[in-house]
Amino acid sequence: MANEPRDPMPLEEPMFILGNGEMYRNQTEVKMSQIVLPCHANYCGELSAGQLLKWMDSTACLSAERHAGCSCITASVDDIHFETTIGVGQVVNITAKVNRAFTSSMEVGISVSCEDLFSDRQWKVCHAFATFVARRTEAGKVQLKQVIPRTQAEQMEYSLAAERRRMRLIHAEIINDLLSSCSSQTVSECLDYQDAVPAERTRVESVELVLPPHANHQVSTFGGQIMAWMENVATISASMEVGVCAEAYQGGEPLRHINTAFMTFEVLDNDRKPCTLPRIRPEPVDGKRRFQEAIARKKIRLDRKYIISCKQSEVPLSVPWDPSNQMYLSYNNVSALKMLAARSNWVLTSEKNKVSLYTLEENQMLCFKVETHVAVAAEQVFLLLSDLRRRKAWDHHYKECEVITDSHEDDTIYRVVTPSVTKGGKVQDFILLASRRRPCDSGDPYLIALRSVTLPAYPPTEDYNRGEVLCAGFSIWEEENSFTKISYYNQATPGVLPYISTDIAGLSSSFYCTFASCSAFLEENKDNLASLPTSTL
Repeated sequence: MANEPRDPMPLEEPMFILGNGEMYRNQTEVKMSQIVLPCHANYCGELSAGQLLKWMDSTACLSAERHAGCSCITASVDDIHFETTIGVGQVVNITAKVNRAFTSSMEVGISVSCEDLFSDRQWKVCHAFATFVARRTEAGKVQLKQVIPRTQAEQMEYSLAAERRRMRLIHAEIINDLLSSCSSQTVSECLDYQDAVPAERTRVESVELVLPPHANHQVSTFGGQIMAWMENVATISASMEVGVCAEAYQGGEPLRHINTAFMTFEVLDNDRKPCTLPRIRPEPVDGKRRFQEAIARKKIRLDRKYIISCKQSEVPLSVPWDPSNQMYLSYNNVSALKMLAARSNWVLTSEKNKVSLYTLEENQMLCFKVETHVAVAAEQVFLLLSDLRRRKAWDHHYKECEVITDSHEDDTIYRVVTPSVTKGGKVQDFILLASRRRPCDSGDPYLIALRSVTLPAYPPTEDYNRGEVLCAGFSIWEEENSFTKISYYNQATPGVLPYISTDIAGLSSSFYCTFASCSAFLEENKDNLASLPTSTL
């Protein structure tokens, strides 16, 4: 019995001590540990990805059902990148907790690590986000209770979950945009290669009979089991990106579509180095469409890896913008501002007439926050601050501001000219992406996120020093009686720091003058929104 495989067992959730000394435990958090046995391994002696997906799905489902108080089903799983393999005899630790609940769906964050019991080593394997939906009950559609984040990490994930949901909803739109701009030249080139493998030769079909061992506690086969079957079929077919479609039927019933997944495989040689694979010759019509869609998905994966997945300290100050990556740049822009705003260790540097300046020094990076309150409704503040061309009316650092392009209804690219940081020196210019977000629900702020981008049509010139902004923007919170709290954040870069350094050092209070002017501007224009550009409204 000692070697018999067992289901992973949930562990007790960790306790946290909040700032007020209160002991806190996240009730939706579920932890599971499982030792990898030979029956869990593939032919290489490593834990199969399908088995790991089953464990991840089971853990996340328990977390979702803890929050919902009813049965839940897997709706989707975001991209998962497995950073390392797991061998037989090693221990898999899986943690899942609900980041945010919407109407009847919720996002569950899943982290996976591996542990070697004999060497006392632990390492990260992957991180994933899954969407679960509460099953309908006899009373009808389930209305989920809201998640109340308590720790700094929970508040950050709660805020970012809304942005991730937005990206899921527009994913199909991004694919279609890429396909519309994709050339058929690449497909034609593959058809010309003599050694190209016909796509039909990689086709694999598997029929699985659902038995009791394949069912979950709801007495039906579950998302993790389906993903495991799909991974098994994809492994047999494997040639880099593999598309897998799962369908179900019972008796003489017509086929029902269950799920579609796209899995990327890497083939290694004896030295564990990637092998070069033969090209694929697409099948006519649908094969060409799938081939072009695979190219579009590869572009999305590269954009995510370059723009989203890297650590904030590794993100370049300015990244290239083009229509194919605009959605992910926008996501990164807003997410960076949300993560900066979620920090809890801000230090009050100075305060004057209810305008406060805070600083945060972390990882050799200096950030500052300016906070004030105005007697103007939050939406009006958002609309007035959204158009950067009006900022020169209250911010003396903005000498010129022009719209380069309205890349999306929520995103605009501006060129901003600011004074020289040295006497007699060159003035600076910035190419800024401004990303705007309205609240996802009543507990969220309005956001205006700013970061530098590069455009081929606007290269640096000799007449200007090109400045760069890594992360900046406004967080606008609605308070009682039409009062609004405005927080301005900036992750100071060499191009920005000279404008605020004397304030941080306590040698000046120009920040107060700037934001007092901002408050006056908002008060004067709160009833004059009709003059705003249509794209801003």
